[in-house]
Amino acid sequence: MLAFANAKINIGLNITAKRPDGYHEIETVFYPVKVQDVVELTDADELSCVVAGNTFAGLMEDNLCYKAFRLIQQDHNIPNQQITLLKNTPIGAGLGGGSSDAVHVIKLVNDKFQLGLSLAQMEDYAARLGADCAFFIRNSPVYATGKGEVLTPLTLDLSSYHLVLITPPIHVSTADAYSGVQANPVTESLPDLMALHVQEWKGRVKNDFEESVFMKYPEIQELKERLYKEGALYAAMTGSGSSVFGIFDRPVHLTDLEVQNKVYYNV
Repeated sequence: MLAFANAKINIGLNITAKRPDGYHEIETVFYPVKVQDVVELTDADELSCVVAGNTFAGLMEDNLCYKAFRLIQQDHNIPNQQITLLKNTPIGAGLGGGSSDAVHVIKLVNDKFQLGLSLAQMEDYAARLGADCAFFIRNSPVYATGKGEVLTPLTLDLSSYHLVLITPPIHVSTADAYSGVQANPVTESLPDLMALHVQEWKGRVKNDFEESVFMKYPEIQELKERLYKEGALYAAMTGSGSSVFGIFDRPVHLTDLEVQNKVYYNV
């Protein structure tokens, strides 16, 4: 049994306060995009997680997919499985690929073993895995606050536009990215800004990570500037980076950038 785990982008990301627990209060918009990993469950004697594609060094037990399965297995009598993960979504790119993979394991387990979990129950499991995980249960645009786990449905449809996503060969550590930002008061409501025409977002819908990340990795800033030069109505870095996206009102092809970067069209 398999699923296609899509990524997401952040449209706007404001760091609004530092919390006593060391985390930050944020506000952002999560929007699903069609960059996908493949997640499969097969019967096995022992629980395992096999990863192919964009892999990274680390213990199997630290993989979010493995943790997601164990989390549900603690509450339900389900047999061990082999989790096979074919990674296409770049790692450390601000696209939430690992979170999405884990959440799609939750969905697969619920379907395969007919657990009858509600969306709210699955969101509760997902929230225990990471701040942005619960978004992938319903997988529709939301206004996210708190650490990113307080989700409010948002009416936003970009399907009539051409969305281009570029991921350079740079891994931006989320911890390092947060260490370089400061909390700032919000001057304009992000949900209100989303109601404007996309071309009115430029200069108003901001990502607070950009300043420090661009300082350390100027090549990411250059990609954003290139998108504007190509005619993007709006361009920004997503999350803590390293991916940037551009929203166009026409098709665009950036063949020269495909040599060193992953470029996704119409996502």
